[in-house]
Amino acid sequence: MESYKHLSEGDINHSSLREKWSENQMIRVADELLKRDADVFLHQALSTPCLDNLVHAEGIYLIDSAGKKYMDFHGNNVHQLGYGHSALVGALKDQVEELAFCPRRFTNEKAINYAEALVATMPMELTRVLFAPGGTSAVSMAIKLARLVTGKFKMVALWDAFHGAGLDAISVGGEAQFREGMGPLMPGVERIAPPNRYRNIWNTGDNDVPYADYLEYVIEKEGGIGAFIAETVRNTDVQIPSKAYWKRIREICDKHGILLILDEIPIAFGRTGKMFAFEHFGIVPDIVCLGKGMGGGLIPMAGIVTREKFNAMAGQISLGHYTFEKNPMGAAVGLAVLETIQNQNLLLKVQSDEIWMRQQLNQLQHQYKEIGDIRGLGLLWGIELVKDRQTKEKHYILAEKVMYGCLEKGLSFKVSQGNVLQLSPPLIIDRQQLIEAMNILIEVLDESISTLNN
Repeated sequence: MESYKHLSEGDINHSSLREKWSENQMIRVADELLKRDADVFLHQALSTPCLDNLVHAEGIYLIDSAGKKYMDFHGNNVHQLGYGHSALVGALKDQVEELAFCPRRFTNEKAINYAEALVATMPMELTRVLFAPGGTSAVSMAIKLARLVTGKFKMVALWDAFHGAGLDAISVGGEAQFREGMGPLMPGVERIAPPNRYRNIWNTGDNDVPYADYLEYVIEKEGGIGAFIAETVRNTDVQIPSKAYWKRIREICDKHGILLILDEIPIAFGRTGKMFAFEHFGIVPDIVCLGKGMGGGLIPMAGIVTREKFNAMAGQISLGHYTFEKNPMGAAVGLAVLETIQNQNLLLKVQSDEIWMRQQLNQLQHQYKEIGDIRGLGLLWGIELVKDRQTKEKHYILAEKVMYGCLEKGLSFKVSQGNVLQLSPPLIIDRQQLIEAMNILIEVLDESISTLNN
């Protein structure tokens, strides 16, 4: 019997299905790169052993050394514009030849242009930018800025949240999988339950507002709290709070002088059908953390955007001080990402795709009793697989069988919380490709359910 006890962020490294997949891959991939990978890299959860060896990526596809193509509905959230997009590659090539690196004591026009363009997409209150080489670093900068601004080191975060893999990021994260065996972490972190009513933003009900009210209880009970950090929309298993929840959170933060930090590292830049997810909820954060899709899958790029009034407070403190802070190559690609999303009207396209996906997945829910909740915005969707809709008992085995069955047929996606199929394709995907992916999913669901029932 497989152990699914600690599943949260991804699939199981060591299970009978993973072993079977690995054996088949070793036979199919003659160069045995998977074995060499396992022999040289430090093993860790969520990535070892690797599933396959890639040699190329183009559009929505990943291509392995045997020529097999996968439709990438995972992409670690860097693939908003797919792979090898001409505008991004062209911008990177031009920048490499012009200026590839900028030491911190200097600036460069590309970084300035990108920061200005990024601010131009934000609400008017958010005017100050600081770049970093990765999302965890962006979260770290946000934590430090919040402490500096408020003079308080305590924070409130959510259980189940993921904010990165650094020690400070896992300190405010809510998944035990990342904290296990780490010993003492950053002090002063209080956690509250996430809103557990998986509601679409158009639902005017306020059943998850009591989860927001609990934030105020903790603030008043604990004292000394300076910030609340949360994912605007929980990315991995696609949990979407109501508008009422976020309105109440903003109200509480304003009332108590608490900074609201929103982590949009995996979901910004069009994933939800808006440039930024907080736009769906009619709120403005004090600090927003960005990353992943920011660098277009070409350059690691992240950052924070915050309010003008906080600028004067940080003059004597190094919040980031990263070697690649004003990376001209990352800025060139980031600028190309913004311009491409805007010039190709991708936000409107994603909003249209959302309507189609909702219709298709609702039909699937009626067709299969093993499908529980379906949640989504834009091109970010979560499909819960359950043994019973009433009890919502997770169907771990079915989820794993479906994942490997889809991989075998050329569709790659993430499994979160052990039973949620997360579908997040590139924003450039066309309708025929979406249809092809849905057909694969339906075919594998049929096969997997039939196998388990017989």
